[in-house]
Amino acid sequence: MSVCLDAFALLTWLQDEPGADQVEAFLARAATEEGFRCWISWINLGEVYYRLCRTRGVGAADAFWLDVRRSLPVTPVGVTAGRVLEVARLKARYPMALADAFAVQLAREMGLPLVTGDPEIRGLEQQGVVQVIWLPF
Repeated sequence: MSVCLDAFALLTWLQDEPGADQVEAFLARAATEEGFRCWISWINLGEVYYRLCRTRGVGAADAFWLDVRRSLPVTPVGVTAGRVLEVARLKARYPMALADAFAVQLAREMGLPLVTGDPEIRGLEQQGVVQVIWLPF
């Protein structure tokens, strides 16, 4: 089974917060186990980038972006018209940030659990909208 990551998950790992070990284990599996992937939307990668810019500076954010392109064992997924439409539908029905809606949409599309600790997602899991692997929050 593969997983989908959101910005919360990657930031947890990058900042060595509680739950970082869980994210590290998924990334290690993606790097070594054939068929296992850590899927993530480019939108969520952009969210990680801007948060790193704010907290650690542009240099750290640029280094992260280079890692994504070269060595970080994640599989970025692009934005398409169909994905945007589904994200808009999710956002219209459920209260969540737009970037979170991209993470939820991707997990639903892939039929995979979303790795997050974002409490905003809890209601969606309770309503059966998305399966979640919870990180501490």
